[in-house]
Amino acid sequence: MKLLLIEDDQQLTDALQPLLREAGYAVEVSHDGIDGEFLGNELQPDLIVLDLGLPGKNGLDVLRSWRSAGNRTPVLVLTARDAWHERVDGLKAGADDYLGKPFHSQELLARLEAIARRHGGQASNALSWRGVTLDTERQQASAADGRTIELTAIEFRLLRYLMQHPKDVHSKTRLSEHVYEEEQQKDSNVIEVYINRLRQYFGKDFIETRRGQGYQLAADTHL
Repeated sequence: MKLLLIEDDQQLTDALQPLLREAGYAVEVSHDGIDGEFLGNELQPDLIVLDLGLPGKNGLDVLRSWRSAGNRTPVLVLTARDAWHERVDGLKAGADDYLGKPFHSQELLARLEAIARRHGGQASNALSWRGVTLDTERQQASAADGRTIELTAIEFRLLRYLMQHPKDVHSKTRLSEHVYEEEQQKDSNVIEVYINRLRQYFGKDFIETRRGQGYQLAADTHL
């Protein structure tokens, strides 16, 4: 999943980036409100972590601008611990959740997972499709025959994105944008390598190729 972190505290962003990557997110960072607002629209991230006290344009105005323009990306707002009014204003402006500073990194990760579940209509940290189950917390999958498969970071990101949007057709470019960070963008043909790896794990018919369009998970006959 592509995550946009908008926070002007360089020390905090430096600490959070490796934790978020380890949790399976492709992370992009912005340090001011003007640039952050632009990236929130341009990158089409899956999740946004938004500090309210930003230079250039405060986070609350950024959030209001997104929502008024129809941007419905889930947003977790960061506020000062005692600023209850900021939390209220943020929720009213369209935030999906908030977290007061200072915070524990594990709480941030748990809240992001909860937002992603709600947004995707999930009830747990497990995604299931055609007998394949993905444990998003352990970053491992169970095949239909019961095998447990340890996934690499890229395999996990790719499978999670496909399983979160199982009925969509995804172009190689779109998948690359959600699996890699901007500075790590690969030739879209690299995605084909990882698609083939997932097919080796779960069967050739698990992921279908839509000629001229991209890839789609095969229909779940149990639905």
